[in-house]
Amino acid sequence: MENGPQVDFLVMGAGVAGLRAAIELAQHGEVLVVTKESLRESNTHYAQGGIAVAMEGKKDIALHLEDTVNAGDGLVSRPAAEALVSEGPLRVAELIEWGANFDQAVDAEGHRLSGLYLRTREGAHSLARILHASGDATGAEISRALVAFARAHHRIRFAEWTRVAGLVVAEGRVMGADLASAEAAPHEPGAAGDNAPIAERRIIASSVLIASGGAGQVYSDTTNPAVATGDGIALAAEAGAELADMEFYQFHPTAFAFEGAPRFLLSEALRGEGACLRNDRGERFMERYHPLLELAPRDVVARAIALEGMADAPGSVAAPSRPVYLDMRHVRDVDLATRFPGIGAFLARYGLSLSRDLIPVRPAAHYLMGGIRTDLGGRTSLAGLYAAGEAACTGVHGANRLASNSLLEGLVFGARAARSMLAESPSPATAPAAPDFGPAARHLTMAEGERVESLIVALEASMWASAGLLREESSLRQGLVALGETDAALTEIAASGHTSRRLAEAQAMSRVARAILLSSLARTESRGAHFRSDHPHRDDANFRKHSALGREGSVHFEAW
Repeated sequence: MENGPQVDFLVMGAGVAGLRAAIELAQHGEVLVVTKESLRESNTHYAQGGIAVAMEGKKDIALHLEDTVNAGDGLVSRPAAEALVSEGPLRVAELIEWGANFDQAVDAEGHRLSGLYLRTREGAHSLARILHASGDATGAEISRALVAFARAHHRIRFAEWTRVAGLVVAEGRVMGADLASAEAAPHEPGAAGDNAPIAERRIIASSVLIASGGAGQVYSDTTNPAVATGDGIALAAEAGAELADMEFYQFHPTAFAFEGAPRFLLSEALRGEGACLRNDRGERFMERYHPLLELAPRDVVARAIALEGMADAPGSVAAPSRPVYLDMRHVRDVDLATRFPGIGAFLARYGLSLSRDLIPVRPAAHYLMGGIRTDLGGRTSLAGLYAAGEAACTGVHGANRLASNSLLEGLVFGARAARSMLAESPSPATAPAAPDFGPAARHLTMAEGERVESLIVALEASMWASAGLLREESSLRQGLVALGETDAALTEIAASGHTSRRLAEAQAMSRVARAILLSSLARTESRGAHFRSDHPHRDDANFRKHSALGREGSVHFEAW
């Protein structure tokens, strides 16, 4: 392994949290942002609905706080939520100043009315406070603005198509990271069978921020892009950082459920604009589950859809027998083509239209409320290591994230983590010399690559069946047994001395999956996104606490 240069700050991830942190850090030092694909490939880029922010003063902020706390089903860290909603308006104002274009009202001639931003309402919000861009492309616009602003800064450098192979830890402190080239995705040339050596180098940094997003790919049905394999969470856990609330994975209620099509996200904003849900008998069913109907918290809506798909028929959450539909045919006061251009264009590929057709939907893994445990300044349990965004767990979402709080979380806590890094940045560190591994590692053979892919598919299917929407002790334990077999096979492949991005991703997914399973087994109650069929009720006396997962795999519960 060749020795690399020293930087002041290393940021893993180029979504909203990583870029916002990098911009703050660059005012005081050199920043290297590492991302395993291009800058645009992140969960941020694919976020549709919008960004929740209280822009109407103290009363609006207070309402946003209560909505966030109520959605989290008794487990939201109130100080974290207060930081989110009170600092959010300033962070969004900065974003607008840096060039982000949110949708605005227009006059009779079609001219934008400055400062009059269009806002919509989503599930569990008490009023319309969701800003959006280009109708349903909010994440793409925020990503575009942040990338452009960061690229213009002379102190920010980017390492695209580069993965973090490991964190450098010495004397109880993270002092940098080992980087390796990140090959193309499996369907692209060079993904397997390319026997060229893999270049590696060590980067020394005064502090490291993990902002690498979530891990939706541990499930067979997910709205997340292929890059969301939990790499940063797994690296932090391997280095000894504590994880928290890993049992709380949010399943978005309405992913497109059409044979042969991807689980494309159908934004909650559709329901905010009047869409309703119907079962295969044409009945609107949400009145049986929650007084807020289709705008109930996401965990409630997701389970309702799953149960309707299973009602009075053989089947399971993994393979429901009956379809459930999103219905916007009755909506007449919204120009659907203008409001949802991206969703409309996607549906048109399958001969469907929001204004004409019932759209088949089912839940899919969407957002991890847990992650690397941090305080409100992004500090982890390891000195020198910080985390922000979906990879982190501050307790701000509790057991169930309020819709469209995720982009705001990235802005607010990305900036907070950066300020902590600046305040605590030590003198330039001298990390251990990069080890000499001899000849550079080579890619997996074609056969090894195919075996890794089959193991990933099996892991995803097992996690959906054992730790999906509805869980119980027997299924969770079956998931652990299956995961043990996967781990053994991955270890055998790694022993060949060959490696690849997909092998590293499979190992990360396995570590994250184990954390989800162990945490889900330990929480013997149902709360928010975590529903145990064998313990269907909330148990505040024992579990109004956050789970914490140590390096050895033990789980304990703490009140924050």
